[in-house]
Parts: sequence; structure tokens; C-alpha cells
Amino acid sequence: MANEQLDPVTFEVLKNSFITAVDQMGEQVLRTCYSFVIYNHDFSSALHDAKGECAAQGNQDIAVHVGTLHFTCQDVMRHFEGDMHEGDVFAINDPYAGGTHFSDVRLVRPIFSGGKVIAFAQSNGHWSDVGGSVPGSFDVAAREMFREGLRITPVRLFSNNQLHRDVAGLIAHNTRDPASIIGDMQAQAQATRVCEREILRLVDKYGRDTIETGLSAVQDYVERAVRQRIAAMPDGEWETVDFIDRDPAGGEGMIPIRIKMTIRGDKVIYDFTGSHPVIGSIYNSAFGTTFSGVAAGMKTFFPDLPLNSGFYRAFEIIVPEGSIVDARWPVAVTGFLMPFEKIMNSIYEMWSRLMPQRALACAFNLEYLLTGGWDARAADKSIFMFYDWLPGGWGGRNGKDGNNCTTASFGTGMMAQPVEGQERANPILCTEMEIITDSPGPGKWRGGAGLVKTSAMLASDNVVISYICDRERAVVWGIEGGLPSMPHGLTLTRADGRTERLGAIFSDVAIAEGDVFTRPTAGGGGFGDPLERDPARVLEDVIDDYVSVERAARDYGVVIRPVDPEICEYEIDAAATESLRRSIRAERVAWAREDPESVAERYRGGTIDVYDVVRRHAVILDWESGALLPESTRQFREVFERRSVSEWAPA
Repeated sequence: MANEQLDPVTFEVLKNSFITAVDQMGEQVLRTCYSFVIYNHDFSSALHDAKGECAAQGNQDIAVHVGTLHFTCQDVMRHFEGDMHEGDVFAINDPYAGGTHFSDVRLVRPIFSGGKVIAFAQSNGHWSDVGGSVPGSFDVAAREMFREGLRITPVRLFSNNQLHRDVAGLIAHNTRDPASIIGDMQAQAQATRVCEREILRLVDKYGRDTIETGLSAVQDYVERAVRQRIAAMPDGEWETVDFIDRDPAGGEGMIPIRIKMTIRGDKVIYDFTGSHPVIGSIYNSAFGTTFSGVAAGMKTFFPDLPLNSGFYRAFEIIVPEGSIVDARWPVAVTGFLMPFEKIMNSIYEMWSRLMPQRALACAFNLEYLLTGGWDARAADKSIFMFYDWLPGGWGGRNGKDGNNCTTASFGTGMMAQPVEGQERANPILCTEMEIITDSPGPGKWRGGAGLVKTSAMLASDNVVISYICDRERAVVWGIEGGLPSMPHGLTLTRADGRTERLGAIFSDVAIAEGDVFTRPTAGGGGFGDPLERDPARVLEDVIDDYVSVERAARDYGVVIRPVDPEICEYEIDAAATESLRRSIRAERVAWAREDPESVAERYRGGTIDVYDVVRRHAVILDWESGALLPESTRQFREVFERRSVSEWAPA
């Protein structure tokens, strides 16, 4: 039996009913929201028990949100202890109270039965602007929260299901799109009411005591299941490190996030000791999102279990105070997603050693493009806020290639935004969106492919652009001998033809009608030695345009001859392939240890390209000037040696 007070059938019905109630919250938000961002699934929901612990998440909730919602529910409870009433809805977006960043605004509704709070419903949505110094509220130069937007500590937003218009107006009119904000408030509040309706329906059917028992029992069930699986693993310690590209306010060199995972019996401990102190940008993570990164990364290896606070009881995290993974008020944290995804991929790497059947290499890094100003296509010149993200490639897996053009590990429930909707709402025209040949990280099982999107500004005034990304230097990596993908970074072409690579992190750059911006997303890292990939698979990749004929030879050692490219007819030269693979095996370790400055010189001279620089030589450059970045190269080579070179069979 799942719990001695519940028979197995009732337990199973309630477990799934709780999840369905949360999914129905999501459906309500999707159908009534005002924001195009929320409409494209940048939202999550949760059902909590009377203690604020998470009892159920939905089936498509965003990974980054899942481990934070119980923290914000409990912060609301602390602020309004003894002062909650039926029909109340509270708002909070405070990252220092366990949230993510100011853009993720949560609405929390207590659910009463018989005059007693038995549960809480919570709806979290990403508002496309919450004020601050730049449109979209992502100012990469911010070192403190005061340039990031409006911090909402717990506040009563609805009483007796009626909106407090004064409070709502105060919040909304401190943003650049108040009408949408008010609409999203109403949508999220109604979503929590849907959950309330479903829980009270269950109360009517089974009784209040049974529902309260069920909310506790589902957490106990998940905790037992996770602990049993952990206990079946060997005790031990595993360590890894991943990097943020740089501190924009500091010197050259990548920013380490170090994790040591320890299994003792039926518990896992994640120790972040040795991680870098907070940096002079928004790329810092408060405790809540660090916790969530661990939860989401680990949950990837337990896909069959529901997610609730029972899962969280099975692990512990240790974070150094004041580090990049434990930023405290008033340190800027809007760009928390950059350390978040490094944490997730690090968790993937360590659990891949324990569960090789589920192993996967590094995924591409989520990127955000934020463009705002005045839309001059109509006489009224209304304000617009273009907030976009792109899919990319996931890492190669043990026995399977990585997923192509998939939304980021940050939140696989998110959708790639349709350009038709974007063009209707914003004076921006998409002129290109296609898969990037050679973007997948090479491996016995290659990474998934990334893509490139190019957009042109139309009639507009006073427009600025910001770009929030990473892995321009800490390039997406492979494991078990696999190779990296490619650097991220945005290129801006002005209307007069001048071109400038702005890179992966900048804010508040003025652009005008006729300017064009192009940004690629990386593929996933490769899994396993690319020289062990079946040449027939490489041939199929060439036919499908995932890999070029040139890089089939340089990365995989497979010589492919075009017969009739117009009809995708190619053939493998088996003898030349065998010879080339022997040659690469004999030389590749020396390539990975070649003098970095000589590599930079050849790149600047045009004799090698960015793929050679990263995949053969493990060198990191300023991709605009070609200048060597010595400290970043040293750091990148250190992990390249461990993840790739050490796994290659001797020549």
C-alpha cells in the first residue's frame, strides 16, 4: 500500500488527480494570458500542501521553476501567517526568497475547506518586462538589483476574488506593458481558482482528511522511490566543473562552478565549494535557482517518477555564501539561467557515470534576445517588447544522437515562438531560420543540430537590443571522447553594411530600421569518440546537411565523394577513410596540445576555422579579433583533456 491510511486505488487516483489539477491550471493560463511569452509556455504551476511543500507539478512545467515554487509559497505563508482568507491571492517575485528572477511572477492562492487552509495553488508566469533600465529587464551591466526591475515581496493582490486595482496598478505601471501585465495577473489568478475548484471537488468526493492524507502520501511515495534507487547506487564521490564565459566587470578568464556529488546510503549531497564568488553582472544565481538546477538535472535520470517535495528530501546541497551559486540581496540575479544550465549539465555528466544507459553530453545554452522601442508601423507608435529565444541541439546520448533544434534544458515545456505571431506584434521581420550544418558536436553519437535566425528591423523609433547568452568561450562540450559544438554569439549588420560581432552578452545597444541581427544556437556535444562513428551514419548526416563533406573528413575521418549533390548522391571512399582515421588517431593528441598562439595566428590568417580551433586544438579566442584568450584556453583545455583526450584509444 502507498500509505496505511489510503488503499492503493484511492492513492493512485489522488496522485494523478493532483497532477491533473496542476495541468488544468496550465491550460487556463494558456487560453487566457495576454503575453505572447507566456502563451509560448514560459510558465509553471504547482499544488502545495498546507505546509507549503510541493505536492504536484504539471507535466510540462519549466525545469527552472520546479524546485523554487515551494520556497515562494512558504515565504507568502510567513508574511501572512494568521491573515489569510478565502478568495485571497498573493503575488511574489522575490529571487532572494527562493524565486528565480523578477520576471517570474508567482500568484499564490490558499485553498480552504471547512474554514481551514488545506492546500495552496500557485501559478508562475514570465512577464516580458518588469521595469528596470532596459526593455525586457535584462541589463547585463547591472551589479545590483535596482537596475533589474520591480521586486515584489509578498503582497495581497486579490481579496474575495476581487483584484486590488491600486496594488495591481502600482505593479503594472512600473513596467513597459501595463495592459498585458494586468491581463496576465487575471489569467494567473483564475488558473489558481481552477486548481481550487478541482481540489474542493475531490474533497466533496473523498473527504477533507483523505485529501490532506493524499497530499502528504504522494510526497512520501516519491521520497521512498528515489531513496531506494539511490541506495542501489555505489557509495562514492564524483566531481566536475563547468564555466560561465566571463565576468564582464572583471578580467579575462572563465568563471568556474564546481560541484562534488557524494552518495551515502540513500542520500545525495551536492557540494559547490570552490565555485567563484558573485560576479559584476546579472549572471548570478540565488539559492533557490541553484537548488532547482540540482533538482531538475537529477530528475532527468528519474523520468518515470512524479515531481514533488518528496524528491527534494533525497538530496542536500552545500553552497558557499556569497558565491555565484548563492547570491544574496542586493546582488543582480536576472541572468541566473546561465549558472542554472551549467549546474544542470554538470549533474548530467556526473549521473551519466552512474547510469550510463541514460548518459548524455552537454546541451546548448538558452539565449534571450530582447528588443524594445516604439513601433512606427502605425500612426499611434505603440510601445513594443520583442522577447525571443531559440531552440538548439542537445548532447549526444549513449546509443543515440542528440535531439535537433529542441528547446533548452532550462525548460523543455517552452515552445519555439512562431515568427508569424512575432511579426504581427513587433516591427521585426524574420529573414532566415534554418539548421546550421556542422553545428552538432562530433561523436560516436553526435550532438543534435542548432540553428540560425536572422531578423531585420522595420519601421521603429528609439529601439535598443540586449542579448543574454553564454558558451561563447565555455563552448558546449562532449563526453566520453566526444567533441565540442561551436561558440554562441550575435552579429549585427547595420543598414549601411557595417558588420560587428557583439558576442553573447550585451545590453542597451541602439539599433534602427534596416539593421539586421543574426544569431546561431550551438548544437549539442558529442558522445564517444567520433572516429568510432559508423561511416554510414556520417554519410547520412552529409545527405541530411547536418555535416559538410569537409568536416566529415576533419572531424570523423570519413572521406565522402560527391557523386551528384543535386540529388544528394554521395559515396564513401572506404580505403581513404581507413587511412585518414589512422592519421588522425596518430596526430590528434598533439593537436590538442599545440601552442595556442600559433593556433590563433593560423585562425587570423584564415587557414583554419572556428571548428578547428575549438575541436582540434581546444583553443578559445576573441572571435571578433582572433586574439588568444590564454586563461580561458587553459581552463578549456583542462576539461577537454578530461572529457575527450583521456577517452581516446591510443593510436
